[in-house]
Amino acid sequence: MKLEYPFEIRPLTQTEGGGYLIRFLDLPGCISDGETPEEALTNGADALQGWLETRRERGLPIPAPELGVSEPVKLVARLPRSLHRSLAARAKREGVSLNTLLIMLLAQNSVSA
Repeated sequence: MKLEYPFEIRPLTQTEGGGYLIRFLDLPGCISDGETPEEALTNGADALQGWLETRRERGLPIPAPELGVSEPVKLVARLPRSLHRSLAARAKREGVSLNTLLIMLLAQNSVSA
């Protein structure tokens, strides 16, 4: 399922149980989690589908995705070799792709902006 709604993924603290939380910004209560960012995305897709189906079954309105926010944008950036090496090593340790790690880091920092 394509995730058409804007979402954020953030790491959960050990107190919160660890792993990663995914939250759909336009859909109150539509959240999920996973051990890795990829697993959170997969589980988030299931949560989104269930949230939308429940709204339809109850005859409740379904908000439209915020236009422009959820559409993917290609970002090309030149990184110093040392930064790329460091980020690639972290992605490998966390068991995620470099792209996923960068998206997660950008999302974490955009929430506080």
